[in-house]
Amino acid sequence: MTGAARPRVTLKLATSLDGRIALANGASQWITGPESRAEVHKMRAAHQAILTGIGTVLADDPRMTARPEGGCERQPDVLVMDSQGRTPSGAALFAETGRNIVLVPHRDLARAMAGYESVMIEAGAQIAASAIAAGLVDRIEWFRAPMLLGGDGLSVIAALGLETLDAAPIFTRTGVRERGADLQESYERIR
Repeated sequence: MTGAARPRVTLKLATSLDGRIALANGASQWITGPESRAEVHKMRAAHQAILTGIGTVLADDPRMTARPEGGCERQPDVLVMDSQGRTPSGAALFAETGRNIVLVPHRDLARAMAGYESVMIEAGAQIAASAIAAGLVDRIEWFRAPMLLGGDGLSVIAALGLETLDAAPIFTRTGVRERGADLQESYERIR
């Protein structure tokens, strides 16, 4: 990447029909089915880096690997937003050899993604909201499972601080596909 260019950023969301990522107690594995998870592995393989947060690492202990059918030539780098150095040395992220894990000691998402052409964000509600509010998200891939978790479940996007509808980020839907019992919706940002 050269000059002031920034990466193309895809925000991956996996939720219930009502936009929840977990129960109130934090239970979240697995909301979506195996077909959706297989598609996510393909998406990871198509990006140079995956950005996540320390909250996701501590709650889910994900591997964040690309394991598409047919294999993957190169694992994407993993960027962990961890301004307080809380990533455990035994985290599953470190189990995969031959890839780059970057512990990001600040909260600047744009700076964390600098140097990459494509980044997929797989994180909690706060990082998702921060990326959207900063205008960094070009595409959303939203996987919805046919279940309802209710208002006490954890929301997929934290507060954006909007005061008018005119200030809301606008995306256009570019596709809908069935992934087993789930739906995958694709959106591109237009504003």
